[in-house]
Amino acid sequence: MNRRFTTLGLPAGALLFLAVGSVAHISPGTDPWPDRIWTVGLFVVGIPIILRTIIGMLRGRFAADLVAALAIGASMALNHPFAGLVVALMQSGGEALEQFAERRATQAVRELESQAPRIGHKIVATNIQDVPVDQIAIGDTLLVRPGEMLPCDGVVVDGISQIDTARISGEPIPVPAAPGLAVRSGSVNLDGPLTMRATALARESLYAQIVELVRTAQNSKAPLQRIADRYAIWFTPITLIVCGVAYFLSHDPNRVLAVLVVATPCPLILATPVAILGGINRAARRQIIMRHGGALEQLGLVDTAIFDKTGTLTIGRPAVETVVCIPPYTERELLRLAGAVEQSSGHLLARTLVDAARRLGIKLPFASKLNEVPGLGISGEVEEHSVMVGALSLMRERFPAAAATLERLDQGATTLRAYVAVDGRAAGTVIYADRIRPGLPQMFARLKQLGVTRTLLLSGDRTPTVAAVAREVGIDEAEGDLLPEDKLRTVERLRAEGRHVLMVGDGVNDAPALSAAAVGLALAAHGGGIAAESADVVLLADDLSRVPEAIAIGRNTLRIAKQSIGAGLGLSALAMVIAALGFIPPTIGALLQEAIDVAVILNALRASVHQTAHSSVPS
Repeated sequence: MNRRFTTLGLPAGALLFLAVGSVAHISPGTDPWPDRIWTVGLFVVGIPIILRTIIGMLRGRFAADLVAALAIGASMALNHPFAGLVVALMQSGGEALEQFAERRATQAVRELESQAPRIGHKIVATNIQDVPVDQIAIGDTLLVRPGEMLPCDGVVVDGISQIDTARISGEPIPVPAAPGLAVRSGSVNLDGPLTMRATALARESLYAQIVELVRTAQNSKAPLQRIADRYAIWFTPITLIVCGVAYFLSHDPNRVLAVLVVATPCPLILATPVAILGGINRAARRQIIMRHGGALEQLGLVDTAIFDKTGTLTIGRPAVETVVCIPPYTERELLRLAGAVEQSSGHLLARTLVDAARRLGIKLPFASKLNEVPGLGISGEVEEHSVMVGALSLMRERFPAAAATLERLDQGATTLRAYVAVDGRAAGTVIYADRIRPGLPQMFARLKQLGVTRTLLLSGDRTPTVAAVAREVGIDEAEGDLLPEDKLRTVERLRAEGRHVLMVGDGVNDAPALSAAAVGLALAAHGGGIAAESADVVLLADDLSRVPEAIAIGRNTLRIAKQSIGAGLGLSALAMVIAALGFIPPTIGALLQEAIDVAVILNALRASVHQTAHSSVPS
């Protein structure tokens, strides 16, 4: 059966038949053909609903649809087409609304695969041959040009460059590449050409493993059981018992039909999708995009939150943290001279230094006779002074005495630095660091108020750095030196313990964990792309305070949905008792049930406008 037809065509068809039959009934004449219109409509719309319910039961799915299917079948058998058609309209309309709320069009695996390299440049003797990556063998020598992604894992054998490993480790600062460095597929060569020797097949390299991890995580994620089906486990048997009692007392099948009609679980079918759509709309107004309705429901249950570090808790871009000067140079003079030569470089740290100088209002002079060594540094002449900015290894090669002085400034520190020499003498050091976002301690305090009892920081950065960040922002647990599969295993372990896990990340290296978590939340302002495709929730605003806000909206939506379901089922239960006693005929019962549905829908609509102040405790 065509899904689009069952989603949209059935409620439209039911509404059309009801409208035409109603117009015919109020027209002059006593011909019974208006009732025939309703009867035809009941069979056209009702039979697909009954068949779908039977198929679901044969597959072991005991759902809220059963009572509605019984009411439609009884209406057919007892010739009450109007009552049956009204039930079919609300049943199919609720399903259409629910499917719309839960629709998801993710392309995570295809996005990852499309970004993977297709061609490798294989060096054979003195020739370079372009070959498909699946034909690269272990031991092959490959050329990787600037801007290209490494096609497989390997070891650099020639060339000097910078490697962007952000897709793998999440760290934004490039890694210097020189002969002997082990490199991983998924990294990007930034500056100069590199020659590498393949140490793994493309299909066995790290990037291919990430693709497979995302695929496996998505396929293994259990489908969310509808709230309606959970309530149906007890409401449907009660309905059948009341039907049995009504028939036992009266032997009147019409009374049984009346009970089924008023018991049709439209409050179950309508309350959740209406509330979820309202919650989705409310979240969207706050630039929180829910990719499907199940994400909002799961947000209402979250008790554990995992965060990536770089680009998530931190800004995700290195910034000048400190400038250490050697007299007679001052901070402004050092930035002025260094920025003069760095403004001609395209390196990430060079752009960062230039930005820092300009933010201080420093006017950068013109530099001439520029000479850049890719990945190591740049030198030039500024106002008749020779200025070099770069790595300590380059400084040792060009100015050993200056390098010795600058090395003593480090005192064993491992932070990222650029060293500056002027006229061959040590002038100072520029220290870079990724900055932690402001307001994070308050954000984590808010999470605890919302009932998130456990927070974790998982990062590919060094463990001491990760632990320090966790202490500063108020995170309970921290782990560093992790690969994507390590993050995935942590998520799976926590879910196996029964935790409702929220994973917050921004990069390709977070994609497997985002896919496996009960709710994956991605920051589109940084990673976007595959991270957003793998996630259930996407923050368009670069603002982590929206994370507790998203949870609060989820909790509020879930509370309103349950409230609407409880009120609707309570009214339906009261109407069932009255119908079982014979005071409500089937047609009146159908209209009464729709009045209950309208009340439920109006209450559920509050999820789109309700303030989240009352959602500070878990539902």
